Amino acid sequence: MIGGEAGQGVQSMGYILARSMAKGGYSVLASQDYESRVRGGHNFFAVRVSDRPVQAISEEVNLLIALNEETINLHRGELTKDGLILYDGERGKRVAAEPTLVSVPFERLALERTGNRIMGNTVALGAALRLVQYDFEILSAVLRKTFGKKGLEVAEKNVDAARAGYDFVHERSPGFRHRLAPVGASRNMVINGGEAVALGALAAGCKFVSGYPMTPTTGILQYFAGQAEAFNVVFEQAEDEIAAINMVLGASYAGVRALTATSGGGFSLMVESLSLAGMTETPVVIVLGQRVGPATGLPTRTEQGELEFAIHAGHGMFPRVIFAPGTAEEAFYLTVKAFNLAERYQVPVILLTDTYLSDTYVTAEFDLSKVTVERGEFLSDEEVHALGRYMYMRHKLTPSGVSPRVIPGQAAALVVTDSDEHTEDGHITESTEVRLQMVQKRLNKMAGLRTEIGTPHAYGPEEAETVLVCWGSTYGVLREAVDRLNSANTVVRMIQMSEIWPFPRKAFMDAIKGFHRLIVVEGNATGQMAHLIRAETGVDATGKILRYDGRPLTPTYVITRFHEEVEA
Repeated sequence: MIGGEAGQGVQSMGYILARSMAKGGYSVLASQDYESRVRGGHNFFAVRVSDRPVQAISEEVNLLIALNEETINLHRGELTKDGLILYDGERGKRVAAEPTLVSVPFERLALERTGNRIMGNTVALGAALRLVQYDFEILSAVLRKTFGKKGLEVAEKNVDAARAGYDFVHERSPGFRHRLAPVGASRNMVINGGEAVALGALAAGCKFVSGYPMTPTTGILQYFAGQAEAFNVVFEQAEDEIAAINMVLGASYAGVRALTATSGGGFSLMVESLSLAGMTETPVVIVLGQRVGPATGLPTRTEQGELEFAIHAGHGMFPRVIFAPGTAEEAFYLTVKAFNLAERYQVPVILLTDTYLSDTYVTAEFDLSKVTVERGEFLSDEEVHALGRYMYMRHKLTPSGVSPRVIPGQAAALVVTDSDEHTEDGHITESTEVRLQMVQKRLNKMAGLRTEIGTPHAYGPEEAETVLVCWGSTYGVLREAVDRLNSANTVVRMIQMSEIWPFPRKAFMDAIKGFHRLIVVEGNATGQMAHLIRAETGVDATGKILRYDGRPLTPTYVITRFHEEVEA
């Protein structure tokens, strides 16, 4: 764990450390905790490393890199018995000597080696990697790639700073039993959930993105802003979220795959246009990054508080799809599926992420051979000519509820739609007969959508009578908790929901068949998934494990609360 104030480079250090470990063949999960301020306030970045897949954060720290005294005071209680604290003993107040403390003069070494004390955090990185006896050349390669954009001199000075810390620790050889020798070369990316969504959108052929920056989906917008030219994407930072979604609807109406990303407050502003998408049957993909509410809440913390909001948002009745990916890989593939379903069924698709998923870095790989682009039913120019310019019906009644699309201007066809209730050819009507037909037409899409929803992920022994249910980003946390419970002879099974709406009732009931106890694990205060399960299946949860203090669930938290639920 690396801890310090905002502005001390905590995030950059953590990312470099994670990339260095991944480059040596390790599985990595790196999580951030930061306050809503530019400078000051305590931040920390935790990197968990293993030669086996890492899927959750840990509440224990083996090595703490403290860039200030506050970090020592806040996190020394999380150290394992053999843990160490790496700190600058020459800076600030003197900390009483104790066996866990390893003093390295970060700032002095940086000043001596590079002439710039700001590189003290890079000195700390070098010192930390020598403590675990890691290959310095891997770190130097990552530093050169990271800082190369700022020029060769800056990159080499960072390498020199890291070498100073590495050599300082090497000469003194403090005892530390943990060793991280590289286990082999790896080409896996180190990527967070937000970047995985952006990559999935690119793979799906997204060509227009508009949004207003709002944590935790700002990273998605930043990614597109940086890559727009390379991938021939139009990116527009809108003046507000209302403009953002309306731009996206306009692009989609014109035949372009389009996306917007926001958080709860911004999504609230988008809801009227969400209903517009439902009425005009315009495909749209919306990334809803959940954070702690209501109002501004805790803007940089995490929560799963908007499941019911996403399902029910909007005035009137219209179909939509809700996905909640649990991993970076799932975020990538479900984003592709979101675009495919949005266009095939001409509906809004909402991707529910959260701060934890969006900001957590993991080692991941994606197989582009699994990506297919399915744009749905479009009429050809020949079919449009055969109909005649004025005969195309944008909202033609069909058994599936899906009407063939024509791009406005295609073969001189006249494409008409309206936010008022409308006839098949898109003109306003107040006919009760047409109203009934159109409502049913739109809702008929749900039958097809139900066949598209994947089955819940099940893990653990099938004979278990206790089933733990989670959704979205809590997948890895619960999976590790289940492994630990089973290894302690507490037989449990887990189910994770990532394709949530339309709710896969039959598949869910099959997955929990034979259960005795059903415990729902969620990052909210009211048990929103538990409510949904009861509404859709009639099954009541026998227990709930909830967390809503803004911090992510951990395996230890789940296990502790599990025993409390069972013993209550």
